[in-house]
Amino acid sequence: MVSVAAARPAAPGARIGGVAYRFGRELPPRVLGLVMNLPTMLTLALVLAYPIFYAAYLSFHKVSLAQLRRGIFPFVGLDNYHRILTDPLFLLALKNTFIFTAFSVTLEIVLAIAIALLIDQKHVWTGRITKFLILLPYAVPPIANGLIWSFLYNFDFGFLNRILFTLGLIHEPINWSGEPSTALLAVAVPYIWRTLPFAILLIHAALQGIDPAMYEAASVDGANALQRFRHITLPLLAPVIVVTLVLRTSFAFAVFDEVLAITQGGPGDATWVAAWYSYKKGFNPPFDIGVGSASAFVLALIVGALAIAYVKLIYRRIQ
Repeated sequence: MVSVAAARPAAPGARIGGVAYRFGRELPPRVLGLVMNLPTMLTLALVLAYPIFYAAYLSFHKVSLAQLRRGIFPFVGLDNYHRILTDPLFLLALKNTFIFTAFSVTLEIVLAIAIALLIDQKHVWTGRITKFLILLPYAVPPIANGLIWSFLYNFDFGFLNRILFTLGLIHEPINWSGEPSTALLAVAVPYIWRTLPFAILLIHAALQGIDPAMYEAASVDGANALQRFRHITLPLLAPVIVVTLVLRTSFAFAVFDEVLAITQGGPGDATWVAAWYSYKKGFNPPFDIGVGSASAFVLALIVGALAIAYVKLIYRRIQ
């Protein structure tokens, strides 16, 4: 016979079989979601938020080797920002960054859409090895990529000049990374080669989600390939294109590795970009870390403004 006490449910906090019941009911969905995401939020706060806010703090202070030794950073307000915004070299670096970003991102998006459409065609044979080779450049470390292309560009024994000379396209070697007129292009091409597979992967994945019946219905109605692309493919790819634009623009604005490996800002100041300016100011004599932090924050604000502009002007208009 079962006793009444044994059949009675355990009260909150009671122990049954050595296990303590701490909650009398389930957590609400919002609270449960917050609890489950709390470790990730704390990790991001430590890894990302703290360095960002600390860099913002440094941008309003005078920070150099002398201040770092004493551990005292005098507050200078907006002086660091005034210095960079009135520095002709920073304005030149910002101009080069805009040119580099506009060229590389535009060409990358156009090539990514074209290649993704090509490998998505059923009648075009693309085996696994071909797709692997398309994605291979993205696995190359940025510094290694820059060093490889610096050998290709070499004025004396570069393979690029040899190919162009053999094809009869040039009659004398070209110093691709040593001429101010071609140096920025010499940095942009390796960067596009390395990052293009990422955009191809995103757009190709989006193409897989488009229903083929839509193309069949459009073909029945007499739409040609260009009309199907304009009225079906492009609108359905719009969200992915916007995401790709935001990601590629943010990374292009922060280009550094190819500049370091190929030109190091030269010849002269022809390939000075915003990230290179921040590096030279903060980690080269006189080690003005405050100015370097301020220039990095100006760059971050520009990237954020461009991201918002992409969403408002492109995505919403296509929708």
